[in-house]
Amino acid sequence: MKKEISSDPFAAKILKELQIDGRLTVQDLASRIGLSATPTWNRLRELERAGVIHHYTAVVDRASVGLGSCVLAEVNLSRHVDNVVEEFEEAVRECAAIIECQSTTGSADYLIKVVTADIAEYDSFLHNVIFKLPGVREIRSSVVLREIKSQSPLPLDHLGSPSTNR
Repeated sequence: MKKEISSDPFAAKILKELQIDGRLTVQDLASRIGLSATPTWNRLRELERAGVIHHYTAVVDRASVGLGSCVLAEVNLSRHVDNVVEEFEEAVRECAAIIECQSTTGSADYLIKVVTADIAEYDSFLHNVIFKLPGVREIRSSVVLREIKSQSPLPLDHLGSPSTNR
């Protein structure tokens, strides 16, 4: 069970400040929330240990790193038995190009967000990856024309080596 932070106003302030700038030093963070460094550091470590803070990351502009295409795809599974669902979800977790996945209500079982270099690469990704994911029955893709707000980590394996994990 995750730590309940509603009773600690300083924990909420820490989270707010770190979401704005995850590179703050403990001293800067303490100054912004109105505590000294030691109690700030103690609260920060407790938030990390309790799993409230999962990790720290940088928000990267995807076009700048060669990921110009973003697609939202609705996925429906053929069956909803435990092993099919678990295998699908595990395959999604392991696929770098799928940067977000939510289980949803309504007409789709899942909504995935996929980034690729371009639409041709997405087409290849559809045929070579998504259609081969366990239990996939149907995919409905919507190409993102313009992102209004996006803060998901991006797969960057293609930047350092000729082989890709997309």
